[in-house]
Formats: sequence, structure tokens, C-alpha cells
Amino acid sequence: MESYYNWLWLRICLVGISSVWIGLLVIMLSGCDRSSVTDTTPITTIPTAGTVTTPPSVTVTTPVVYAASFDNNLYALDTATGTKRWAFRADTSIQSSPLVAYGMVYVGSSDYNLYAIDATTGTKRWAFKTGGVVYSSPVINNGVIYVGSQDGKLYALDATTGGLLWLFSSSFGLYSSPAVSNDMVYIGGQDNQVYGLDAATGRLRWRFKTQYFVLSSPVVANGVLYIGSQDANLYAIDALTGKLKWLFKAGSAIDSSPVVANGIVYVGSADTRLYAIDATSGQQRWAFKTNGVVYGSPVVANGVVYVGSRDHTLYAVDAATGQQRWGFRTNYDIYSTPMVANGTVYIGSNDNNLYAINAATGRQRWSFQTGGVIVASPVVAQRSVITGIYPTVSGGRK
Repeated sequence: MESYYNWLWLRICLVGISSVWIGLLVIMLSGCDRSSVTDTTPITTIPTAGTVTTPPSVTVTTPVVYAASFDNNLYALDTATGTKRWAFRADTSIQSSPLVAYGMVYVGSSDYNLYAIDATTGTKRWAFKTGGVVYSSPVINNGVIYVGSQDGKLYALDATTGGLLWLFSSSFGLYSSPAVSNDMVYIGGQDNQVYGLDAATGRLRWRFKTQYFVLSSPVVANGVLYIGSQDANLYAIDALTGKLKWLFKAGSAIDSSPVVANGIVYVGSADTRLYAIDATSGQQRWAFKTNGVVYGSPVVANGVVYVGSRDHTLYAVDAATGQQRWGFRTNYDIYSTPMVANGTVYIGSNDNNLYAINAATGRQRWSFQTGGVIVASPVVAQRSVITGIYPTVSGGRK
């Protein structure tokens, strides 16, 4: 629980959320049911699916990396030099991680909007207003964009027009980012639940109750959904039925989003460790200890796990052994998830900078200073140069 209040205090300090809202949030969370069962009781919201527009076939050729900041801006930076090409300004901070598709960049904002921005020019194409802050990072599948909101709703939108196709209502906020697999969409909720929905209609297929609220984002691999919870458990859930397969107990909350590579689940924890867990059995392979809480999510590329920590350091860890390859120290906490492309690791820091770091040596190539902390994950425009396997929270996922 302590890790959540640390996280919540960061939100208070950096975003300026009213004390009344914070008080209500803590009261509501503290009253959540802590029992763990599979529950298929239907939600009363009945979604109505619309027709999906055929998305444009557009490829971004400009070598840019996109980074969102608490200073309200989404930046497009030259990947080689860090020079700013353009900036799109929202009404308030951007904590959602951007996603590139169909020649557009999609990103949520604390002003309640999901934006679609021209990836080349930075011009707004459309905006869809939800009923709450959008911390959730969007995901796209077959012309449909899915995103959660603190209003407790999961939205399915036409990626071309921004039109609403359907929505699903949970009983509390959705900080988690959705995952799509096998015609289903999955998301974790601050009501302690993990939801499995029909991707075309939004109808509830199943829901699984954890022992506490969920900020982690799910990932699906080989028919199994993996997700962390504030109850310190990493859950492996059958993606079709919602039945528990196994759980792994860490020393503290798991707000980090897991990633699966070569039969191993990698995930960070508030107990300061990065864990490698057998994806089939749930048995620990190794644990790497940092000197701070690991809120950021790991990325696996070329046999190396890259992950940031609140000890201000980006670590490169051997994926097989858990041995440190190198560490790059920033000037403050790291909540961002890294992006690896063309031999460079891009990572945001709470010191307001986006860093470009040599993936092999850990040496800095360049940095770009924004006007606010960077908790969102950067994403490179050209998917062909992206290396590695990414968690759902990152726009680097394929």
C-alpha cells in the first residue's frame, strides 16, 4: 500500500489534483473488496457497436521519436540529433504513452481527451473527449482504437474519424492500458478487476477479481494473460475463460506492466526488483535488485532487458542470467518504459529529459529537455527500426 501512496503523492505534486478528489480516491480504494475469485456477473452497460472506417494506408518516413511530457506537449524529435521537429500542445499534462498508426499519433491527456495528431506535421486530426483523465495508453487493432479513462469506461473508437463504436463501463477508473488478442480486449481496473471483453461489441466475456486495485497493463502470450496488481501478485489467467492458472508473489505491489519473451515473464515491483518468471509454471528464474521502486515496465531486445527505476537509473540486464550489463543514471526517478531502435535506447525521466543512449554501451548520445517530467513511454515513428518485445503500456508493441 505504501507504494501506491508514493505514486499518488507524485500525482499530487506534479499534476495538482484537488485535495477533495484525492480524499475521495483514497476512501474509495480503501473500501475495495480484497477477495480473489473469478466473477462473470454481467455489467449493466449494453454497448452498441458501429461501423469501422477503412483506415488510410500511410507510412511515416521521417526519422522521429515521439515523447509526451507533463508540460502539456507531445514532441516529435529527430532520432539522430534530438532536434525538435514539432510540438503538439494539449490543455493539460500528457501521461499516456503515444501510439503511431495510419500516419497519426494517438495519445491521451489529463484534459480528458484522446487525440489523433498528424504524425508528420503535428496538426490535430480529431479529439474524443471522455469523462475523465486519460492515463491509459491506446492500442489499435483492425482500424479500431481502444483506450481506458478515469471515468471507468473503456472506449472503442474509429481510428480514422474518432467516432464512438462502443463503450464498456466498469465501477471505477481504468488506469491500465488495454491489450487485444484473439478477438478480445483486456484491461485491468481500479475496482480490483481484470476484464475480458468481445473486441467487436464490448460485451463482457469474463472478469477476474484480484485482491487489490490494478494499475498494471495486461499482456497476452500463448493464450495466457499476465498482469500485476497492487496486491503484490503477478497473475497468469487463461485468456479465453478468465480462470487462474498461477500467481507469483512479489515483495510489494506490481504496478509495472509485464512483458513476455522466450517463455519468460519479466516484470518490475515496488520491492525494488526486476523479476524473471517462467511463463508456464510461475517459478522464479532470477531477480535483479535495483535501489528504488520499479514502476516502469521492462523491454526485451537482443537478449537484454531494459528497465528504469526510481533510483534514477536505466538498467541493461542480461535476459538469461539477470546479470547487469550497464546502468545509465539520470537526475531523477524513471517511470517511463524504454524504446529500442537502431541501436539506441530512448527513455524519459522525471528530470524532464528524454535521453537517447547507446544500447550496447550505455553511453548518452543526446538528451532533450522538456518543461515537465516524462512518465510516458517514447515511441519511434518507423516501426521497421524498432527492436524488441514490448509491454502493452508502450507504443512499441507490434
